[in-house]
Amino acid sequence: VVDDVLGLIVLALVSGMAKGTVNYLGIALTAGLALGFTFFVARFGTHTVRRVMPRMQAGLRLAESEFALAMTLLFALSLLAVYAGVAAIVGAFLAGMALSETAKARVTHLTGGVTELLAPFFLVGIGLHFDLSAFTGAGTLALAGLLLVAAILSKFVACAAGALRMGRTDAIRVGIGMVPRGEVGMVVAQIGLNLGVIGHSIYATIVFMSVATTLIAPPLLKLAFGSPTEMETDIVRLG
Repeated sequence: VVDDVLGLIVLALVSGMAKGTVNYLGIALTAGLALGFTFFVARFGTHTVRRVMPRMQAGLRLAESEFALAMTLLFALSLLAVYAGVAAIVGAFLAGMALSETAKARVTHLTGGVTELLAPFFLVGIGLHFDLSAFTGAGTLALAGLLLVAAILSKFVACAAGALRMGRTDAIRVGIGMVPRGEVGMVVAQIGLNLGVIGHSIYATIVFMSVATTLIAPPLLKLAFGSPTEMETDIVRLG
């Protein structure tokens, strides 16, 4: 989440430079507000939901009251995230984090249905702005390759280093598991394209990087975990 927040702050800085005027005080205030919002929800969200949600649920006469409250919290935190200066997806992620320890299987099942309905619209929106002709130039291909390498190494090295106390093998697995940039990179690219900060060729390389890192991780994880027997042994040991 902090990585995503920092990326959006850099985007705000670059967009200001593109417009010719950079409000450093405004960016600093936005950064402080965004990080404060993220820390507050991450730190107190689960505890608050555990105490407040049952009381609110008891006062509702709905067949799926817990799901309704979960979706309300998701959209509310997404809206607050936008006002705090970060992307709505960060607020949605924090809502999921707050609900993760209390939500029942029924809520997870219903939310999965919503995801399956809306995800294609998101991906179609990404694809409509994606121009394959951008990769006809050698410069764009070179940039896409460098960006992909940088994206993989930065995530792998930083996350594996943070997990070293778990042991070398598990640190490698954590590093590989965190390689995918996924939809957040696409969201940032869309924002940059809409602001006019980046062109279609840069947008295409970012989307390529996001998709490629997502596809690379599963086979690497399979290699990192080794045989199914070894994986089962590790699961028993950890759980």
